[in-house]
Amino acid sequence: MINQKDFVLWLSEIDKTHAPYIGGKAANLGEMLKNKLPVPNGFVITSSAYQTFIKENNLKDKIHAVMKSIDYNDPNSLSKSSKQIKKIIVTAKVSPKIANPVLEHYKKLGKDALVAVRSSATSEDSKTASFAGQQATFLNVLGSENLIKAILGGWASLFESRAMFYRHEEKLNENQVAISLVIQKMVNSESSGVMFTIDPVTLDKSNVVIEAIYGLGEYIVGGKVTPDHYVVDKNSLRIVTKKVEPQKIMLTRKDGQNKSVTLANQRGSGQKIDDQDIVSLAVLGKLIEKHYNYPQDIEWAKEGKNIYIVQTRPVTTLGNKKRGIALLTSKLPESILIGDPASPGVATGKVRIVKSIKDADKVQLHDVLVAPYTNPDYVPIMKKSSAIITERGGRTSHAAIVSREFGIPAIVGAQNALSILKDGMIVTVVGDTGKIYEGAVAIKSDQKEDTEAGKLKTKTKVFVNIAEPERAVEVAKMNVDGIGLLRAEFMVARIGIHPKKLIKEGKGKIFTQRLAKDLTTICQAFYPRPVIFRTTDFKTNEYRNLIGGKEFEEVEENPMLGYRGVSRYIQDKDVFMLELEAIKHVRNVKKLTNLNIMLPFVRTVDELIEVKKIIASSGLKRGKDLLLYMMAEIPSNFIILEDFIKAGLDGISIGSNDLTMLVLGVDRDNSRLTESFNEMNKAVQIAIEKIVKTCSKYKILCSICGQAPSNYPELVKNLIRWGINSVSVAPDVINKTRRIIYNIEQGK
Repeated sequence: MINQKDFVLWLSEIDKTHAPYIGGKAANLGEMLKNKLPVPNGFVITSSAYQTFIKENNLKDKIHAVMKSIDYNDPNSLSKSSKQIKKIIVTAKVSPKIANPVLEHYKKLGKDALVAVRSSATSEDSKTASFAGQQATFLNVLGSENLIKAILGGWASLFESRAMFYRHEEKLNENQVAISLVIQKMVNSESSGVMFTIDPVTLDKSNVVIEAIYGLGEYIVGGKVTPDHYVVDKNSLRIVTKKVEPQKIMLTRKDGQNKSVTLANQRGSGQKIDDQDIVSLAVLGKLIEKHYNYPQDIEWAKEGKNIYIVQTRPVTTLGNKKRGIALLTSKLPESILIGDPASPGVATGKVRIVKSIKDADKVQLHDVLVAPYTNPDYVPIMKKSSAIITERGGRTSHAAIVSREFGIPAIVGAQNALSILKDGMIVTVVGDTGKIYEGAVAIKSDQKEDTEAGKLKTKTKVFVNIAEPERAVEVAKMNVDGIGLLRAEFMVARIGIHPKKLIKEGKGKIFTQRLAKDLTTICQAFYPRPVIFRTTDFKTNEYRNLIGGKEFEEVEENPMLGYRGVSRYIQDKDVFMLELEAIKHVRNVKKLTNLNIMLPFVRTVDELIEVKKIIASSGLKRGKDLLLYMMAEIPSNFIILEDFIKAGLDGISIGSNDLTMLVLGVDRDNSRLTESFNEMNKAVQIAIEKIVKTCSKYKILCSICGQAPSNYPELVKNLIRWGINSVSVAPDVINKTRRIIYNIEQGK
């Protein structure tokens, strides 16, 4: 049993549910290790150890006193304060209470083990902020004394100027930020790199993007060398793009130290990993993405014949739609420089050449930052820049990730940029193509079309599918009529503890309070537009991943068709009541009456009747301002839909993904069956048509959730003809879907 007050834990003891007190990086490593992915052995020093260290040395007030004086718009102020705080930390003592268990674990890794010490801040590696490269990493650490020094350095790096600036920009409370450290056996990398399971620039989900260099990975994430660039088609695993870049230096361990070594021309110009390794990496990437059910940013290293995964985190740029994709025409002048696209968008500004961070003061608001390479130290001036150009670095460098998060056009690997571009020169940067033009060049963008679609009105409502409270305010600003599918699962996963465990310990209110807080955030952002909340549809394997889950959940051979949905509510009434209490709080106390209920996976009419009794017993009364929906995702739902409606419902939402799987008997995640999964299959269309027409007959609301409406305009045409009231889609296709509906309703 893991205690949150433990100072040291083996990676094999932890998983993603422990992220709140060990950080995202450590939690993901433990999660992958448990799932038999190739992760180097190691342990984590928890945030509890850091907090105890701060308390034992009375450092909190000293750090706060320095931070009060910071001017976040002044790089010099940030740098000065950072140095003061780091000195306070690295000169403090690590008590035996903390050091002894750390050194005991270190000895068990092997005699004279070389290790890597990496940060795992408790706020990093989330879906909205990567915290890319904000804290320090120490490689090839040898011996107990050096390990303690590296630990102090790791803790101190929580206050790097770039990290403090980043937290300030993300509006994170400094008092709530802590750090844990991952100690892993060192991989003596012959090659290393970064892999994205989605194209980080175009957001094309059909490809895996891999970048590779010789030696340790610090030179790729720091942007000091330009990596090889490979693109692999996810379905066929065919290498569709291969761009080999010359490499002049690499970082490696030599004579007991990490040294930069010059590479012979013949070796440096070669492909960094062979084709078999490229495909093997893509396979690993697909496995990791499937496990997390979200595109991943993965760091890897190769030693001998073995490939290791040393980090994974969610890709943080999927929701950033502020930039338009440039549509270039033949009328454009000749570009003066070409590099690799790293962050899309178009920007014009004055060139400011920054050869080192000491030149940071040169960059003014809306200048174009030009540097040999970008690294996280540049984040404060990147934030001010209209665009970024570097001579070296790849599309998967940490600084490129941050530029995409900020929505700043960026081009990397633009050789000779510092000699071709001059200080004060006006240039236009096209992040989509990697091209740089002299002067202010007018470039047509698809933003105009998006803006127009964002103002269109349609009779058929366009709702949005959403799961994260953090995105609610941003998405609510879009041309959307409400939330058609608010998933409970992500919010429950954030709580991280099995509700039955909380009930057993007399802490059920924790579950209710946290769920109510997230629901309030979302409903406030969309008020008075309707929010349709799909109550929890966790399957047993997902519930088992929560803290305490294994105590209450059996192992099912087929969780998809197992103990889930409304069946749980009837048998685990106490758990469902916690959820209903959260809904009552939002509606009755917060007065957010736009919150409605949708029931998932209702197998029988008897189940529907029984669960309606439970809802009524909680004090929630179905009526004009509290609508009750049912998901239609099981064959029984459309075969006897009239019986379900007669039992008392206000609306039906077609879950096109599950419905297609269960009508056709196809697992959509099985790559061998990709061609068989098709919402336009005649059997699926017959089911959808019957649902929509039956709802229309009984004058109840009908919607459809999923990507099908944005993928198949002909389906939308049919849905409107059959009488659908609304469609609910992902945020990134709201405008596209609105445009399709508008054109159909206008007869275009």
